[in-house]
This record gives sequence, C-alpha cells and structure tokens, in this order.
Amino acid sequence: MLGQRIAHPPSTNFDDDFKIPPAKRLKRLDSTDSLSQLPLYEESCDRSPQPASRRTEIADSEAESDEEEEGIPRASQTELESALPPVKTDKQAIAEYEATRAAEDGLDFKDRLGQRRWIQGKSSIYVDAFFLALDTVLHEESHLFDDAELAVFQKWKDLSYEGQYLYVRLFLRKTAAWHRINRLKYYGDIADLNAAVNELLQDHSLPATTATERIAPGEAEPPKDTVLGESFTFADSSMDHIDSLEEASSLLLLEELKTLAKEAKVQGKNKRDLLQALKKTSKKQGGLGWSGLKRSDTEDSVKSEQSVDYDEETQLPNGRGTNRDSHFIQKILATTGPCIRLSSAALKLFERVHLVFYRSTEWTEKSLTTIILARISRRNFPEYIVSRSNNIFPSRSILLEFEASIRTQFAVDNLLEFNGTVTKEGLQKVKSIFEEVYPRWLTILADEQRKEDRVYESGEGAYLRRFSPAWVYTRIVHKGTAVLGKFKEHKREHQMLCELLDQNLFHAARRGSWYQRKALLEEHYMWALSPSDDRTEEAQKKYWKQTALRTCEDGLQDRECHLICHHDLQKRISKLERQLHVPKRLQHDFGHVRLAKPIERYVQGTRVEKERTPSRTGRRSSTDGNNNNNTNNSRRGAKTIWLDPLEDNGECSVEAMCLSAYRSEGWKGYHSEGGIIRTLFAYLFFDVLFTYIPNVFQTPFQTCPLDLHTDAFYPSRFSEINARLNEISNGDGVAIVRRVYEREKERQTCVVGLDWGFDVADLEEIVGCFRGEALSTICKVMAQEYGQRGGGMPDLFLWDHGKGEVMFAEVKSENDRLSDTQRLWIDVLSGAGVKVELCNAVAREVIVR
Repeated sequence: MLGQRIAHPPSTNFDDDFKIPPAKRLKRLDSTDSLSQLPLYEESCDRSPQPASRRTEIADSEAESDEEEEGIPRASQTELESALPPVKTDKQAIAEYEATRAAEDGLDFKDRLGQRRWIQGKSSIYVDAFFLALDTVLHEESHLFDDAELAVFQKWKDLSYEGQYLYVRLFLRKTAAWHRINRLKYYGDIADLNAAVNELLQDHSLPATTATERIAPGEAEPPKDTVLGESFTFADSSMDHIDSLEEASSLLLLEELKTLAKEAKVQGKNKRDLLQALKKTSKKQGGLGWSGLKRSDTEDSVKSEQSVDYDEETQLPNGRGTNRDSHFIQKILATTGPCIRLSSAALKLFERVHLVFYRSTEWTEKSLTTIILARISRRNFPEYIVSRSNNIFPSRSILLEFEASIRTQFAVDNLLEFNGTVTKEGLQKVKSIFEEVYPRWLTILADEQRKEDRVYESGEGAYLRRFSPAWVYTRIVHKGTAVLGKFKEHKREHQMLCELLDQNLFHAARRGSWYQRKALLEEHYMWALSPSDDRTEEAQKKYWKQTALRTCEDGLQDRECHLICHHDLQKRISKLERQLHVPKRLQHDFGHVRLAKPIERYVQGTRVEKERTPSRTGRRSSTDGNNNNNTNNSRRGAKTIWLDPLEDNGECSVEAMCLSAYRSEGWKGYHSEGGIIRTLFAYLFFDVLFTYIPNVFQTPFQTCPLDLHTDAFYPSRFSEINARLNEISNGDGVAIVRRVYEREKERQTCVVGLDWGFDVADLEEIVGCFRGEALSTICKVMAQEYGQRGGGMPDLFLWDHGKGEVMFAEVKSENDRLSDTQRLWIDVLSGAGVKVELCNAVAREVIVR
C-alpha cells in the first residue's frame, strides 16, 4: 500500500491540482508570530513581510513630501516598545525634550541623557540614542564582534557631530535607497552638508578581519557586500555605484520622469509604464550624443561636477563604461545631482548592533527614542529586578546564523504569503529550503534541549530560545511540513508533525494546529500509507481513527496546547467517537464547555444622517420617502450616529445607544472593548507579571515583561499562573483586586492594560459577579496569548450586582458583520459559561441634519 495515491475525502476540502486559490480573508495572527511570521495551517493576517531588521521608513523633518512613498505599512510595536509606557514620541515631543537643553558644553551623551541637556547643532536625541545602543552592546556583548567591526565602531565615534547626525538620520530612513544630497535639508543641525557627506564618503582602512561569508542552510549565497574588506566607507556615491538604468530611474520624481519621457518621445499612463517604455527605448538606441546636455545650476551640482572625473570618449564618470543605457543614466544624474546611500557592509553591522540591543529584528525610529522619553516621563513604574543577560547570543557564529535564518525565513514567507498566487515552482523552492534546513534543525534542537536540561534555570530558557536559529528553523520546518501536504506526501508530513510535537521548546502556540493536522491525517490518509500488519481494510481504518482519537486526547492533555485550540479538538473527538461507535457511557462529555450561540437582541433607535456636501456634479445624496439615505446604507462598517434617549436625545455612537438600552433594564456597564478585561488581568496578575524571570526586564521603565506578548510568557511562569488561576476559581479575586489597589493607588503605577479610571468599587462588583471558573478561564486565555487576544472582545461589558450576573454584548449596526477575532472571543466566553449577546441596532427612524 506504500506510495498509493489516495483520493481526498470531501471533508478535507483538498484540491488535487495546483489551482488558483480563492482570495484570502483577513484573519488572526498567531501569538508565536511577528509581523513577518504567519502560520500556514492556522488563520493568518494579510501583511507584507520584511527582511531582518525591519523598520518604518522615516521622513525627514524638513524633507519634501513628494519624495516619500505611499502605502508603506506601519510597523507594529517591538517587544521593548510594548513594555514601555505610552509616551509621546512624535516630532513635537522630541522638540520639547531637546528644548530642555542647558547652555553648557562639554557633556557626553550619558550626561545629556541624565541631565536632559541638548544644544541644537551640537547634540541630538537621535545621536545620543544611537550612542546608547552602541555603548551598551559594546560594554556587555563585545565578544560578538571581531577586530575589524570594532574598528568600524571606533571610526563612527571619531566622526564629527554633523557626520554622525547625518548617518543616524539616513539610518532611520530608506537605508537601502539613494538620497539626493540637495534634498537633505537638515539645516538646523548640519551647517555644512557637503562636508558631512564627504566625511561619510571617506575611505577607511581596517585591520584584517576574521569574518567569512557564511552559507547558511536554505541560503543559496550570502548577501552581497555584507562582509567588511580591507577598507570601507560609511556611504556610497552615486557617481561610483549607479550603473543601471533601473537603479538610476528610481531616483526620479514623477514630474521629472514625465519630462525625460517627453524628450525621449515615449508615453505611459503611470510611473511604471513610463519606466518600461524608457527601458525599451534605451535597448533600441546605441550611443547618443550629449549636445546641449548640462547639469542643473545648483551650487551643490556645480561643486559635484568639478570633483568628478569623466571619460573623454563617453562623457560618463570613469569606471562606468559604454552601454546602451548611458545616455539616460547621465541625463538622470544631471537632473538629480549627486546622491548618497549608506554602505551595505557598515549598515548591516549597525543593524546587527540594534538587533542585539533591542533583542528584536523589528525596530523603528521610536525604538531609538522611547527609552529616553520614558526615562523623563516622571511616572511610577512597578518594582522588579532588572536583568540584562549577555548570553542571549552565546557566540558570534550563533548571531550570524540567526541573522541568516531570518533572511531564509523571509524568503519562505515571500514565496508562500506575499508574492501572489503560490505556484508549483514556488512550493518546490520552499520544499528545497525545508530539506536543507531540516538536518541543521535537528542538530540545534538537540543542543537546545541539552541547554534546557543542564544550563538554564527554571523559566530562563523560554525567552532566550526566541533568539536561537532553531526558533526560526522550527517555523521554516512548520511551513515546509505544510508544503509536503500540498505535494500529497502525507506520510512524510505525518512524520514531521510527530517530530514537531516531540519537541516542546519552540512555538508552543502552534501545538494546537499540529495536533489538529496530525489527527486529520490519521483519520483520512494514514490507513492507506502505513503497513496493515495483516489487518483488513476496515480494521486498518478503525485502527488509525483510534490513533487520531488518542492524538486529540493528547492535545487536550498537553499543558502547552493553548486553550483557544481545545474547541476544535473536542469537536473532532466527538465525531471520531460516533464513527467508532464508542458506547455512550465511555464517550467524552464536553457539556461543560459546549458553545452556546450568542443571543440575538434588537434595539431600536433613531439614527442621524449628516447632510452630505455637494459632490463634484453638484448633486446631493438622495433620500427615500422614509428619510433613509440610500448612499450611506451601503457603506459597510462605517461609523453611525444615533440619539441617546437617556441623555436628552443627544448624539452618540451606536454602542452608547445600546448601552443606554441595557441600563434601562437594570444593567450596569461600560463600552470598553476589552478594557475591563485587560484592567482585571493587570490587577489579578500584578504579582505574576513582575515575578523575576531573567532577561525580560532590561530597563527600569517597563510596564510589563518583554515576553508578555509572546508564547514564552505562559510556560515561563506555569506554576505561578496556575496557582493564581486556582485562587481566582476559589473566589479570591475580589481580595486580590483590593490588595493590589490599596498597595498601588497612591503611586498610580504604570502597568500594561491597567486603567486607573475605572472605579475600584465597580471592579470589585464585577469580579464578585463572575463565576470563579469563568473568570479563571478568561484569564488563562489572556496569559497564553495576551498579544493576540487584546482585540476582538465584545463592545459592551455589563453586570447586574443584584442578580450576580455578567454579560458581554457585541453591537452591530446595519451592514456590519462579525470578524474572525470577534467570533473567536465569543467562542471563548461561551465556552467559559459567560452569557454573550449579539445586539443589533435597528433604525426605527432616520433623520437628516
């Protein structure tokens, strides 16, 4: 039977061919993922990936707006930013902070950080934050860098302030892009821009380097220009490095490109069409003359032109040579003037510094400044032990391999998630990467298990493991295992799922999906792919269904299988027990967690439509005979305005109108959208949140441990969390809230999720109305997946102290529907025995104002 092609059962919904899949819906992000790490089995978020050291592109404070690109996704907060208090980090906050500078000179960056003294043109919060990261890493983890790299750091420290400032600001912008020198308008901090540019372009010699270009598993070749040689520069010049029309044309603004296209007599509807037409024309033309061509008469362009040596025959800068694109390249450079970009080798080195400092591959401009702004915020923070270990990366080789694994992961994500419809060739590439990574994964996995058993103290390894190449490789193996299923290699897929489940060090949040997929394979495929041992076909099918049943039971008993996955496992158990004709008395009884559908409620009210302004055609939106605005009714998800009968018919949101309806029936409530639950979690788990765990408190200004938003939080504090859950189940929740409030109320301590605006008397009533088991279940979900369960909670939280009841209500107006995250929370609450209502707002009357 081995190797036989098995028809896919209808329940698997598996297409036999590589057909174009339907468009994906926006779905939830797994707690084990970052922005660039999305699950294949589980529901995923439609977000673009970024390679290692991902940052938001930062605009210059004085740069032209037309130089910025649109549609750039906003980066989520890093783990460090999430742990710091919410402080203003915009330009105004930076300016206000630097306005506190003193008039004295001679302070180093540590003194300025401590005394808040800045002088424009001589010091900057950006440069000092950059210094803070570099100085901290070199002080604690200099063993991760060789002599040549340490020499680069010293050369950077030796730069003038203006050179350092220019480098840092470009570092925070489009680091891989070219920048026009005549558009870098840092006049407030750089008096001589050309001198600062020339300083970055200066060539520096280096001692012999021990670094070699490593070829990591899954990486065909190392990235270009990322290894330091005998010399280096901090920046590259366009005159020496731009030699292709495609690279040169990226420097042009749309209007400049139109002008060039007009001269070349090409046409196009947009920038892409114009560039394609220009390239096509370039291929048809050989050597064109340069009659009448001259640079723009800006001072910067004249200076640059005087400093460049041109080849007399081609009229191109020396070293570029003659090619068919030369005419257009020179024309473009004449338009843009000289440009610079950060040199790749030094850039990647400083990115590595920030990876080590922030313990994250994701960081932004705000990452550089948030720590400093939090330091002067004059807020009270919880008391905890600050611990920054220098063994996150035990050796330089591990750090370099971690970087390479991130690049490989990005390549896999790009093929599977963010490059349009996945082709068979794309799946084959992912499979090839998986086969290369797999042996190395097994080796590092064994090393990590030995460290867990012998080196790490209790709980220490969970967060550190996120910076092991094995953490990234595990995710690549997870992706590759799913691809095996696409190629119908179900026996190998089953083997890989078994290996993934046999390890319990990495990606605990995925264990539920692994159990589910493994059980599905055992139920439908494995009977035909494994030896029968003289069993009949029916006996073989029954054997593997029994195996699938045991797999689901193992999932429910696995303490690291998240509670959010239990419902699907329970449904499969019930189905398998019916198919196997298990006697009723021996079947599992999940009645205590059986999901109840939310009760439908309809609340009638008066909706307000704002009179629309005339359109370009001069017409207004029409209304029907009932004053119903036909245009607005079709706007799905748009915010609506209603009248609140309990507030003298004042205008309000649909949630406030429905809340008033509940209050008229005797309920108390808040429109909090999870704020109540997050506040209760902060009160009930205050002590657990700030329990000492190595490496998760790296500054004195954190509102939560760094691992709270990861899947490492729960297993690192398994005993403490379950002890607190037992206290809550036994009815001690009110006493815990009161104890924390009495201890922290005077200081108004900054704790993640805790809103001191809620009346503590209301909170005590709410905890008293909850059944202990129900509140414990909700808190367990929050502890396991805090980063992913913060959204999607029902809009209204309601309680009736007299009846001792609590209830959640999700409010929906016309044309609204539940999102996946909202449905998931409704399932969790229903499974915990908490009443949930779906409150539909219906317009009894529509008035136009």
